[in-house]
Formats: sequence, structure tokens, C-alpha cells
Amino acid sequence: MKIQRLYSYVRRAVDDYQMITDGDKIAVGISGGKDSLTLLYALAGLRHFYPKEFEIMAVTVDLGFHGFRFGDIQEICEELQVKSHIIKTRIGQIVFNEQKETSPCALCAKMRKGALNDYVKSIGYNKVAYAHHMDDMIETMLLSLFYEGRFYSFAPVTKLDQTGLEVIRPLMYVPEADVKGFVNKYQLSTINNPCPADSVSRRAYIKKLLQQINRENPGVKKRLFHAITAEFIRPVAE
Repeated sequence: MKIQRLYSYVRRAVDDYQMITDGDKIAVGISGGKDSLTLLYALAGLRHFYPKEFEIMAVTVDLGFHGFRFGDIQEICEELQVKSHIIKTRIGQIVFNEQKETSPCALCAKMRKGALNDYVKSIGYNKVAYAHHMDDMIETMLLSLFYEGRFYSFAPVTKLDQTGLEVIRPLMYVPEADVKGFVNKYQLSTINNPCPADSVSRRAYIKKLLQQINRENPGVKKRLFHAITAEFIRPVAE
């Protein structure tokens, strides 16, 4: 996927759901994986031609796993002329060694978001951008149906009542295949996820299942995404 196509996807999402207003200060959650780097490139480029002025900053939550390379993220941020910051935490040790969670993803996500939101609020930024793409939204809906018995997925814009922040998801129209295509085309250096639960979670299972269903029923992902977005008439509280 060429970067111009990425800009088109992201601008459409931003316009459809009024994700960005004049003067916004947006913290971009960066893990170093393909999704978050794609989002960083998209918003860094969008700054130069979008009619509303906004600032961005790359913020990474270091979970404390061995082998995490923040220096690689810093180099990309310098190339894109984006400020960056790393939040050092012990989340990995707490979740796996102290709490000994058998299903660690929920607690890890809660603690990671808490650390990110607290920092973003402390520096006076008003929005957080997450790199959830189209496939992520579909997978979340299926996870909710399978394991919670309800129809739920990420909203394009989410107001966080406790902090006053807004979460935006500018990659919502981008299929994961296009994210992979973008990263490959521009030979972006991604960072492997050091989490020991990566690829063995319920989400990993749902991802494989969705791929199989879409192979057997071409176009099903687009229809599922349409069903999800039909629910998002306006931003909702989380």
C-alpha cells in the first residue's frame, strides 16, 4: 500500500467521526509493531496538509520485558520530526510474576492504558490515538460475542470520563493486509512483541478463525465491519 492510500483511509476516518479539531494535542500510542508505526507515519504526514492544525507525540509504555528496543522507535520519530517519550513500568513483572495471571491480557491492557492516560493527561495533551485497524475491530466484536455474549467493538471516538481524554482510532478503515503491505513497501523496521502470551491468546485464536471464515466466505470481513460501524452514529462513553 502506498502512503497516499494510507492518507486517504485515515483522512476519511478522521472526517467521518470528527476525530481531530484545531489545536488538538494527540499522543500516539507506539508499541513498535506494524500497526502503531503505520499510524505514526499516517498522522505525521497528515499534519502537513490537513486543514486543522494539531500536534502529535509518540508515547511508548515499556512493560519491562527483556529485549525491548526503544532506540529503534526514537530513530523513526526523529526521521518523522515527531517528539517521543517512553514510560518505564513493571507491568510485565506484576502480571506474570507477582499476580501470576493465567489470562494476562485484560489486566495488562488495563494497566498499560492507565499508565499511558496518566502521562498524557500530565503533559496537557487531550487525545490518545490507538492503532486499531479494521481487522482489530472485527476481532474484538467476535471476542465479545464468543466470550461475553454481547455485541461490542471499539468505537471510532471514545470519551474517557475519568480523565477527560478522548481516544481516537484513525486506522479503523485500514484492513490489516494493507498495513502489512505498507510496512513491507517502505521496509519499516518493526519491533517484535516480547510478551510471552503473544500468539497464544484468545485474540490470536479469533484472528486465525476470522481468516479461515473469510477464505471460505469471501467478503465476510467487509460485511462484519459494516455491521459494526452501523452502531457508531455518535461517539460513546467507555
